Amino acid sequence: MWTLDDVIAAVASPPGAGRRGIVRVAGPGVQRVVAGMILTSTHAVPPNLSSAQARRTETSLIVDGLSTPLPVALFIWPDHRSYAGQPTIEIHTIGSPPILNALLETLVARGARIARPGEFTLRAFLAGKIDLVQAEAVLCVIDAGSTEQLQQALDQLAGGVSARMRALREQLLIDLADLEAGLDFVEEDIEFVDRAAMTARLEDAVEWLTRLQRYAHDRGQTTGRQSVVLAGLPNAGKSTLFNALAGREAAMVSPVAGTTRDWLTATVELDGLAFDLVDTAGVEHGSDVISEVAQQMRSERVQHADLVLWCTAADATPEELLLDQDLRSQNLASHEDRRGTGPQRVVTKADQGFIDDGHSCYVSAATGAGLPDLKARLREWLAESGGEGELLSSTIARCGESLSRSLEALSRAREFSSHAGGEELVAFELRRGLESLGEIAGVVYTDDLLDRIFSRFCIGK
Repeated sequence: MWTLDDVIAAVASPPGAGRRGIVRVAGPGVQRVVAGMILTSTHAVPPNLSSAQARRTETSLIVDGLSTPLPVALFIWPDHRSYAGQPTIEIHTIGSPPILNALLETLVARGARIARPGEFTLRAFLAGKIDLVQAEAVLCVIDAGSTEQLQQALDQLAGGVSARMRALREQLLIDLADLEAGLDFVEEDIEFVDRAAMTARLEDAVEWLTRLQRYAHDRGQTTGRQSVVLAGLPNAGKSTLFNALAGREAAMVSPVAGTTRDWLTATVELDGLAFDLVDTAGVEHGSDVISEVAQQMRSERVQHADLVLWCTAADATPEELLLDQDLRSQNLASHEDRRGTGPQRVVTKADQGFIDDGHSCYVSAATGAGLPDLKARLREWLAESGGEGELLSSTIARCGESLSRSLEALSRAREFSSHAGGEELVAFELRRGLESLGEIAGVVYTDDLLDRIFSRFCIGK
């Protein structure tokens, strides 16, 4: 069982030596623990650690094992407004591991205990400062291995998804309360809830949760990075462009149409934004079993893509251009419905004489002409294709089933509401949906779940 009454302490700065080290101490009674270490002779009036105002103060601490007082800066949060939601003091001093360890041992000798992994963030969650979705983002901020991963974790930590989910739960709770009030006065001619308005709200909720589930499913099938798929007719220059963006000869290139039968993937990074670039077979009607399988794989890659670059050969004949336009519309309409954004068009093998119409990029992968502009647009398009629907992989793994159950329940509630079903049926499905949403945000949780999440944190966070 997690306890909240202990004073916990841990080194909060990165391992190893540094110009500054931080020891974080939190919990009821933290002022008493730290005050007993202050060298009072250096102060005409010792610093008041119990003042109601958050502040920074300079002082010296008596640390067991050190022959001289240790100069420190104390950052004091005396109440629930700290990160952990409890009185907290951060001790900033020299970033020497032996000194930080001695400081930690002295705090323990005076009544604190060593914090368990993730315990500061756990207390923030239990105090209502953050929800589980944001708590998981804290871990991903710490473990981020790229600028893209860091930004995605920071976006989730900022609470975009959490704020939308909280607003949804609050509105559903209001609708449920109104429905149940109506059930109590079923014989009275009183309308407690506007059925049409509630149906519209449920429609919006189902639409948002559907997008969230699609994103979770697609991201669960991939590396967690955004994916960019190259599509187009055979011999449109996709593989040459793939090699140019990947920076290596990863795909076999040939003037013979239909050379690419499988799909290839390479990780590309543009100014800190990493994504998976996918080369697919040219769009055509399968003439044999292998071609049919290649077309099926290409279609799956397109459907799961965050962005589709449709490649059109600049030297295509008028007949090929008509076919190109027709197949582009047929193959990518469902992707536009699914993602909310249409594919971007790249005209390949263009060396000169082309005018940018604002909707296409003209590039020559062989000479490099137009590639800088394409890379700049790629980064812009990928940034725009992200949004509040994004969830970190750890969150997807935890709440995938809860998300499905919530979507199922609210879809049924919408159907009952729109077809004038009994209010007791709508209320029943709303309760189911609220319970599942509560599991995602952490309103409903178990000790085992908290152990699984926070045990992955490092000590001091």
